[in-house]
Amino acid sequence: MWLIPISMLVVTTLLAIPLSRYMAKLMNGEYKPPRFLSWFEGRLDSGPQTWKQYTVSPLIFNTVLFVFGFVVLLIQPWMPLNSMGRGMLEPTTIFHSVVSFMTNTDLQHYSGDQHFSNFSQIFFAISNFFLSASIGFCALTMIIRALRSDKHVGNFFVDMWRVVMYMFLPCAFILSLVFLQQGSPMTYKSAYQVNTLESTAMGTDSTGTAKQQTIVVGPLAAFVPMKQLGTNGGGFYGMNSAQPFENPTALTNYLSCVAMMLFPFGLVLMYGRMLGRLKHAWVIFGVMFICMLGTVVWAINFDTLKPNPAFTAHPVARTYTLGGAGGAQTVAIPAVAGLPVDQHMGNLEGKELRFGTAEGATFAALTVDVTDGAVNCEHDSLNPMASLSPMAGMWLNCFFGGKGVGMINMLLFVIVGIFVAGQMVGRTPEYLGKKIGAREMTMAMLALLIHPIMILLPTGLFAATNWGIKAEANPGAHGFSEIMYQFSSASANNGSAFDGLGVSYGLNNNTSPAPEAIPWDIATGLVIIISRFLPIIAPMAMAASLGMKKSTPFGLGTLRDDTFTFGCLLFGTLAIIGALLFLPVATLGPLAEHWGPIPFGG
Repeated sequence: MWLIPISMLVVTTLLAIPLSRYMAKLMNGEYKPPRFLSWFEGRLDSGPQTWKQYTVSPLIFNTVLFVFGFVVLLIQPWMPLNSMGRGMLEPTTIFHSVVSFMTNTDLQHYSGDQHFSNFSQIFFAISNFFLSASIGFCALTMIIRALRSDKHVGNFFVDMWRVVMYMFLPCAFILSLVFLQQGSPMTYKSAYQVNTLESTAMGTDSTGTAKQQTIVVGPLAAFVPMKQLGTNGGGFYGMNSAQPFENPTALTNYLSCVAMMLFPFGLVLMYGRMLGRLKHAWVIFGVMFICMLGTVVWAINFDTLKPNPAFTAHPVARTYTLGGAGGAQTVAIPAVAGLPVDQHMGNLEGKELRFGTAEGATFAALTVDVTDGAVNCEHDSLNPMASLSPMAGMWLNCFFGGKGVGMINMLLFVIVGIFVAGQMVGRTPEYLGKKIGAREMTMAMLALLIHPIMILLPTGLFAATNWGIKAEANPGAHGFSEIMYQFSSASANNGSAFDGLGVSYGLNNNTSPAPEAIPWDIATGLVIIISRFLPIIAPMAMAASLGMKKSTPFGLGTLRDDTFTFGCLLFGTLAIIGALLFLPVATLGPLAEHWGPIPFGG
C-alpha cells in the first residue's frame, strides 16, 4: 500500500536531478541543435526582450491561441475525422473550453468522447497540451534571468521553441510508445461497433434485434503522454485516467503519476542551477516534498484505511437536533443493517481496483499538487476528510505545482516569509542579496491574494443562489464542497472536479442541458483567466524590480536561505497563511460533513 506511492516520489526525484541539469543548459542556451531545427529557431528569434516585452509576448500568444481554439471548436461539425457527426458545442461551453485549455487548466464542462471529434482532440486538445504547458515554464525562466540581473531576459518565442521541441516532444514520444505497447489505441478512426458477449446488454431495436455497443477510440497513445507530462489533465474520455484506453494497466498508472510530477520536480532544481544556488533550491524542494508527502499520507489514511460508512452497520437508532431559520428540527436516523461488503481495503466507492487499493487516493493527492487535474477515481466519492487533501493542494497551489507556475507561487511565499522574518528582527529583508522593498511586497501580495479571492467570492455567490443550489448533486456540506472544489480547481488552474455538479450544457442543440450550465461556464472561465495571468505577471514585475537593485554582501544579520531554519520558516509561512485563508471554508465543507451536525455515516 505504501511502497508504490513512496517509490513514485523517490523515482521522480531521481529522474528530476539529471533532467534539471539538462533543462538549465537548454534554457541558458548551452546547446547546439541540429541544423534544420536551428534554422526554424533563428526565424523565431526577434532579438533580446525587456521584461515588459517578455510579459506582453505570452499575452499576445494566448490571444492568438484563444482565437485559433475557438475557431477549431466552432467549425467542428464540418471538419474531417468526425465520422460520428459531432455537432457544435454551446457557445459559452466553447468559451470555457478554449480558456481552460489555453491556460493549462483543462477544466472540462463537456465529455470528450461524447462531444469532441478526433479533429478537435488533435488540433485543439493535443496542440494546447504542448503550447499552454510551455508558458509557465518560460515565465519561470524569465524570472530567473531577472533575479540574476541579466542584461536581457531572453526571448519568449525562442524559449517556447526550446521547451516544446527539445523537452516535451522527445519525452512525449518515448512515453507514447510505452502507452501504445500497454494497450492505448492509436488511430484516426472514431469508433467501433461491436457485439457484446451478452447479446441484449445494449438493448434491442424496434424489430427486436440486439443493439451493438459503440466503442469510441482515437489517437490515445499520442494524447495521454503529453496530457500527463504537461500537467494538462484534460481527458479524452469523461472518466479521464480511470478509462482503460487512457490508462490501460497498473504500469501506465504508475508512469502517469511519474510523468505529471517529472517537470514540476525538475523545475525547482533548475531554478537553483540557473541562479547558482542549488542548495537553496534543495531547501525549497524539501519543503514542497514534505507537503506533497503529507497530502498523500492524509488521503490514504482517511480513504484507503477507512471504510465507507454507507456500507457499515448502524445498529442503534439515533436522533439529531438541527437548528435553522425555521427553528430547531429533530431528525431521526433509524437502525441500518450493514451490507455484505468486505471493507478491509477501505473506501472502494468510485475506485479502479486494477491499479491497486491505494492508487485512487494517491493519484487524487498528486494530481492536484502538480496542478495536473487528471483523475483515476471519483473525487466526489472520497471520504470527507480525505477530500481535504486535494483541496489543500489547490488552495496553497505550490506543492511543486505546474510547470514553472508552482515554483513561481512558492517564490511568493519565500518573499513573504523573508519579509516577515526581517520585520521581526528589525532588519531590511533581503532575497538573493537584494533588498525587498514596498514595490516587491505589493507585487507579491497581489499575486498571492488573487487566488483566494477568486475562490471564496464566487463560491459564496453560487452557494447562496440558484446557480449553485440547482447545480449541486447533494445538499448541505457536501454540496458546498462541490461548489467550492470547482472554483478552487478553476483558480488553481488545476482542472480536476468533484463531479457532482450539473455544469455541462453539451452540444448547442441539446434540449435538456444542465439548468445552470451557462453561469458556470462564464464564471469559471473568468476565474481561470484572472487566476492564470495575474499570478504570473505580478511575479515577473517583482523579479524585474529585484533584479535591477544592487546586490549587498551577506552579513551577520543576513537570513540565509539555504538552511534548515529557512526551510522551517517557509513551511510555517505556508501553514499559517493557508490556515488563515482557507480553514473557515474547509470548516463549512469537508469538516462539517465529517463531524456533523449529522456525522458522516450517521
